[in-house]
Amino acid sequence: MIVESKTNSRLHVALIEPEIPPNTGNIARLCAATYTPLHLVGKLGFRVDEKAVRRAGLDYWDVVEINYHRDIEALYQFLTECRFLYFSTKAERIYTDFQYQLEDCLMFGRETRGLPEELLKTNWDRCLRIPMPNPSVRSLNLATSVGIVLYEALRQIESI
Repeated sequence: MIVESKTNSRLHVALIEPEIPPNTGNIARLCAATYTPLHLVGKLGFRVDEKAVRRAGLDYWDVVEINYHRDIEALYQFLTECRFLYFSTKAERIYTDFQYQLEDCLMFGRETRGLPEELLKTNWDRCLRIPMPNPSVRSLNLATSVGIVLYEALRQIESI
């Protein structure tokens, strides 16, 4: 469902093949709260029919602009004016050391595997990471990561 809003953060969040419904639900809530369009790309690890969405607790599904894309190429064709930024624990550059701008698309990978290695290699200059001081922790929760990065981008472009 797409909800038209009078206000748009002029940023985008894209999830590549998300697997865990509550993570996607929390991200949808975050996108609804900030008027940020959410893009779900590729094969989802869950159903999005009304019954499944309600059962998974995706409470804000109907108040967020959600766009579905069959693959990353379809996303690129849909968001032709965007600059794409790729978030990975493998990246060298820290997300706060980057200058965000209007029409950026913040891209996040699957909970279990992240973004495809080839995609990261091809776009290495736009790959960013959230630092984690404890080396014993492999990664942050996907919804947490999206929240951290989205609010930093919004802060920088003064959309909040």
